[in-house]
Amino acid sequence: MSMEYRPRIVDEIVKKRLQSSGAVLITGPKWCGKSTTGLYHSKSSAFMDMPEVRELYRLAPDLILDGEYPRLIDEWQDTPDIWDRIRRIIDESRKQGLYILTGSSTPTIDPSHTGTGRFSRIQMRTMSLFESGDSTGDISLKDLFDGKGLRALQSKMTYQQTIRLICRGGWPGIIDLDDEAALTVSRDYIDSIAEIDISRTDGVSRDPAKVKLLLRSLARTITTSAKVGTIQTDISLHSDEEVSTRSIQNYLSALKRLYVVAEQEAWSESLRSKSRIRTMPLRHFTDPSLAVAAMSATPSMLLRDPETSGLLFESMCFRDLTVYADALGGKVCYYREANGFEVDIIVQLDDGRWGAIEVKMGVHQFDLAATNLLRLKDKMADVLIPPSFLLVLTATSGYSAARPDGVLIAPLDLLGP
Repeated sequence: MSMEYRPRIVDEIVKKRLQSSGAVLITGPKWCGKSTTGLYHSKSSAFMDMPEVRELYRLAPDLILDGEYPRLIDEWQDTPDIWDRIRRIIDESRKQGLYILTGSSTPTIDPSHTGTGRFSRIQMRTMSLFESGDSTGDISLKDLFDGKGLRALQSKMTYQQTIRLICRGGWPGIIDLDDEAALTVSRDYIDSIAEIDISRTDGVSRDPAKVKLLLRSLARTITTSAKVGTIQTDISLHSDEEVSTRSIQNYLSALKRLYVVAEQEAWSESLRSKSRIRTMPLRHFTDPSLAVAAMSATPSMLLRDPETSGLLFESMCFRDLTVYADALGGKVCYYREANGFEVDIIVQLDDGRWGAIEVKMGVHQFDLAATNLLRLKDKMADVLIPPSFLLVLTATSGYSAARPDGVLIAPLDLLGP
């Protein structure tokens, strides 16, 4: 197992949390690698998505919970009462590192106790480019926060390669597949969400056709805070039946429970600014390949559509930066004022340090991006510590560089934790 295991950035987080908590809960989308990572860090296991295991748990729960520690309880939400049993074991033993729980959806029945002080929660995501081997990681996000700047390094990323990585996605099981096979997996994933998974989250039957229209609308409006009314209009253009606002909200809630939709929150620290800011979260798919599949797009179609490709590239940057920021105890937000001024990404650490990032596919947009970043720095001068860095994250610049105005340029395939 250890010889075949592809290391994940979350590994160090899991190790540290096992040393400080009785149990670690790893959540995230189906097929992102939770079970594999859980197995890597455990010494025994029980897979609750297997009917015979669930039946044995019903008859003799101790047989499922007993084993060498740390013990993996995979897909725990299929038997949600196991949470309270594990909590009691932790309370009685007063030991750390007893269990690893994994789950690809939020259970419909909440445990009687939140598990505060016993369970440490970790959200796992699909592979970043660094984890899949498509980024060298020579430019470290940690180093940027530590003021180490960057060296002039050459990127191998091209527009065509960027499109390929967006369409392939970061699913561990497809990293070595060819492009066509990888895209087929993402399309099957969308079909599974619409036809099976979304109804299983809470037992409410939903029309697969309408779910696919909703997913298509989310893909079309990716990296935006599209209102429910906009989504409703999108669906009505392709459906004879009207979908209520409440139904769309329920659909969105179910997709969040499946970790299919990820939200990029507005930068809360900017509330201290005198500017009027927008606070609605921006929506992403948990992996950009799902947006491609939901739109029934292909690499050749995206090559001819730079605007859509740019939005998908921004979403891929959000995914990678979120993975890297998680390792630093940080969060990935956005900044947008009511007057339209915006900065694509703000990464902020728990200690208050922050960096601002603009995402641009091509070099012709760098001057505008740098102007925005410097403007934000000036806006925050009276209310926050200066930013640790100002960065333009790109796909096609060819090299990393530091501009005379202090703004850094870095291709995504050089970035790492």
